Amino acid sequence: MESILFTIGFTQKTAEEFFRLLQEARVQKLIDVRENRVGQLAGFAKYPDLAYFLDRIGGIAYEYHPAFAPTPEIRDAYRATHDWARYEQSYRQLMADRKVLDQADPAAFAGRVALLCSEPTAEYCHRRLAAEMLAQHWTALGHQVEIKHLVLARPVRQKKRIHSRDEGTDSI
Repeated sequence: MESILFTIGFTQKTAEEFFRLLQEARVQKLIDVRENRVGQLAGFAKYPDLAYFLDRIGGIAYEYHPAFAPTPEIRDAYRATHDWARYEQSYRQLMADRKVLDQADPAAFAGRVALLCSEPTAEYCHRRLAAEMLAQHWTALGHQVEIKHLVLARPVRQKKRIHSRDEGTDSI
């Protein structure tokens, strides 16, 4: 199996930015790894709207794999402590307890597949941990797996230029 596992979050992105990132990466399938995919705060990324938009806008398949979602207890503990090392350890233990690596079908992740969650970047999100665990597991079995995180490129802010009659152009 050859796979590029992309990760993407929907927050802090417009629908246009979100779908453009997926299209530019030529994603073939999006796997939703959120616990709650129907919340009103998800906007364009709530189910079933997301599955419809993916198909109509990009011809991208949609699957839901809630076994990769953290428990509310793990999320609540992280929100209370901001201890990422503890979160990561708890999440990895949960995945081991659920035996997700043994149950995950490599064929479902073949090709150009994106893991979806809400966080704007992958640094402190379980989708990165899931992608790393899957890649490590399948690489050990002889598969080729690459991970790429889809994030918006933020333009560099330029200093505002002002013109003064006496001093020429200055920056502030």
